[in-house]
Amino acid sequence: MSNFFAIPITDEWGTTYQLTTAGYTALVVLMLALLLVACFIGNSVKQPQFSARQLAFSAMAMAAAFVTSEIKLFHLPFGGSITLFSMLFLVLIGYWYGLRAGLMTAIAYGFLQLVSDPYIISVPQMLVDYIFAFGALGLSGLFSKSKNGLVKGYIAGVLGRYFFAFLSGMIFFGAYAADYGMSAPVYSLVYNGIYLSVEAVLTLIVLCLPPVKKVMGQLKTMATQKQ
Repeated sequence: MSNFFAIPITDEWGTTYQLTTAGYTALVVLMLALLLVACFIGNSVKQPQFSARQLAFSAMAMAAAFVTSEIKLFHLPFGGSITLFSMLFLVLIGYWYGLRAGLMTAIAYGFLQLVSDPYIISVPQMLVDYIFAFGALGLSGLFSKSKNGLVKGYIAGVLGRYFFAFLSGMIFFGAYAADYGMSAPVYSLVYNGIYLSVEAVLTLIVLCLPPVKKVMGQLKTMATQKQ
């Protein structure tokens, strides 16, 4: 990785990379380019364009996800945190508008997290941890029209993120497994399972509360009603 985009930093944990101004600029440009390409592809296959209401609700949900991701109830040393229901807000977008919108906004959010709080040891690790892992939360869109679709979509999104987090932990951070007397796959399963499962269980408990279910139903009606 060129020092023009990122500066290597070595400490007792190994070598990581800190983005330079050029690196941050390149990421923002890349994010905008990908969004434009996605919109162009969507229009070329005659899929419905995003309405002003969809853009507004998606932007609010993404902002809520970002703000709550900064409220960390517990933070692990090599990345990963139990947050104040931040994954739920991203899952809502797919639940409201389907798979395409869910994936697009979740991937964009991955870039946002990369810009705001990067932990980079290599380009493949960066892609898996930020773009693919967060993007997987958009899988909630598979259940946008299903009964109990929010709960199903949330589980699907979290499992998707867990899958990529597991791959990253096993491939890029597996060297630390020996320090805990574990193999790399077991270490990654446990490490990533700690923070993802705790937040997921807490979120599912809250979603099953009748008042919350009612509010979520009203939110979907507001988000999807025709202008």
